[in-house]
Amino acid sequence: MNAVREKAQLMSASEIHRTLVRLAHEILEKTEDPGKLALLGIRRRGVPIAQRLARKIESIEKIPARVGILDISLYRDDLSLVATQPVVNATDIPFSITGLDVVLVDDVLYTGRTSRAALNALFDHGRPARVQLLALIDRGHRELPIEARYVGRVVQTTQNEIVEVRLKEIDDDERVVLVEKLSASA
Repeated sequence: MNAVREKAQLMSASEIHRTLVRLAHEILEKTEDPGKLALLGIRRRGVPIAQRLARKIESIEKIPARVGILDISLYRDDLSLVATQPVVNATDIPFSITGLDVVLVDDVLYTGRTSRAALNALFDHGRPARVQLLALIDRGHRELPIEARYVGRVVQTTQNEIVEVRLKEIDDDERVVLVEKLSASA
């Protein structure tokens, strides 16, 4: 594994919270019928983000928000490069997505390949009325023509940098940091 060093903190826990409140309001502003809304978190860190957004939407609208989990492991185009035995986690969508306004939720939007894999996985589960993408961080460097409708923050990065979203549910930490890959000679 490559060594990295932390360069900067991009978001604190309170900034993540405020950003999710704003994104929940944006989703509701652009959703004609909140009763037809579904949030699907892309494993891993998209899941707690989707769950948090669902709670915020429920508190605003006073109606239950649909939330599910989408695993894209077998839909990745780099599957052979990742592992010989990929770890497949369960997709858990406890409702039909057909006819719903689906928001795919991810932590970082980078090349667009994760989003493409998520779209392939999603359509194996039904035909939503509309699909939109939400990313907590958009760091650019797209390789596919994919853009998020909802973005928490746009961060300019180099190819040698990585944006790490750390969430208490997974990492026992709550912040977004920019790290730099260190060269082997460093």
